[in-house]
Amino acid sequence: MRDLSARKNEQLPLELPHDPATGRDDLAVGGPLAAAVQLIDRWPHWPSPVVVLVGPAGSGKSHLAEIWRERSAAAAILPTANDDAALTAAGGPVLFEDADRHDFDDAALFHVINSVRQHGQTLLMTARTWPGMWDVSLPDLRSRLKAATVVEIGEPDEALLAQVIVKLFSDRQLQIEPKLVDYMVQRMERSMEMAQKIVDRIDFLALARGSRITRPIVQEALAEPALGED
Repeated sequence: MRDLSARKNEQLPLELPHDPATGRDDLAVGGPLAAAVQLIDRWPHWPSPVVVLVGPAGSGKSHLAEIWRERSAAAAILPTANDDAALTAAGGPVLFEDADRHDFDDAALFHVINSVRQHGQTLLMTARTWPGMWDVSLPDLRSRLKAATVVEIGEPDEALLAQVIVKLFSDRQLQIEPKLVDYMVQRMERSMEMAQKIVDRIDFLALARGSRITRPIVQEALAEPALGED
């Protein structure tokens, strides 16, 4: 435990907003993301009009979806009963994010997919689970989802995780030494979500102490429960 004199030099930092960079050039591209990035870059020449990006929290789905939305001028939709999502889909590309975490209406999503197919448009959906695991009771919708192109984003390898960590610090206008990035990658759970949590904690500790990012700060962040591995 640190002594009281050390605590006097520590201040509670303000929660300042930091906007992540979400442009195509800001995307860290590695093995787990390669197939998804290639598919986004190929639009509108997709193998099917309906594409589902599947991956764990923090895997880059939202980043890719935002890149595609800006490129395609897609409209965001949430298919529910008595809405106009199908009409919107008839007029241009549409985006449905976190599909497996929303209470969408089976019939409404079915009509959206039909509208996309009939009018030569495209639908991008993101989810944490494959469409076959979604709570769908309408047989026709299950059939439509089976025909969708599904691209899975896996957990990052060490090289991609290092790129992501550097980007997360860059989003905060912070620099970190490459050797500290390597130190983190070797001792943390290999996931995008954990990278976000650790970078948040390191940023907090450095700001609280008015210090640059040092190895002791990184070690302290990694030593916290559920953040690092021995």
